[in-house]
Amino acid sequence: MMMKMMRAFGLGLTIALVGGTYLAMAQQPPAAPPPPMSFFIASAGPGSGANLGGIAGADRICQTLATAAGSSKTWHAYLSAAAANGQAAVNARDRIGAGPWFNAKGARIAQNVADLHGDTLEAARRGNNISKATAITEKGDPINGVGDTPNRHDMVTGSQLDGTAFTDGADHTCVNYTSGAAGTVQLGHHDRTGGGNTSWNSTHPSRGCSQENLVATGGAGLFYCFAIN
Repeated sequence: MMMKMMRAFGLGLTIALVGGTYLAMAQQPPAAPPPPMSFFIASAGPGSGANLGGIAGADRICQTLATAAGSSKTWHAYLSAAAANGQAAVNARDRIGAGPWFNAKGARIAQNVADLHGDTLEAARRGNNISKATAITEKGDPINGVGDTPNRHDMVTGSQLDGTAFTDGADHTCVNYTSGAAGTVQLGHHDRTGGGNTSWNSTHPSRGCSQENLVATGGAGLFYCFAIN
């Protein structure tokens, strides 16, 4: 009799524990979905070097790739442009929205423009979250960096470290992204490696503007895309 009572007690305790666990699990709120993508590296450029069809052409590439990936946001390319033809200079930092920005896998890239560019001493010390692991395409794919074959870490930006256009009169944008021949374009490294500094947006100029010249310096004519809303 005693053994039967102990078995019954054990069975009841097991049922109670299982039931309690089930209730606890049932009461847990569902996991929040990841934030929608608001930053990526264009998985492909037009294949004509730094001739992107101007900033407007680069914006269209960002928008087309993002839409194909299921995004309903409005997208701009991270590009600065020199003053020309009566038009004022364009600063990349002024055309990418206010943030925060997240990659295709939900990882936060930066909270805001100041965080992205290290505008304050605290932000500069902390740094943004752009790296080879997080600076991925709209499809969630990584981009080759230093040590990979081929290296494709050069990102077209035409920008200074603070995300503004150059003011020295030299061509840092391949004629504002309309030439595959004349000039050079300023590049950043998405993997924060090589080039004498760890800048994601302003590491060194390209060898030239053609696709061949961009490939020769470790790139493929790719660039950053940011959602502005």
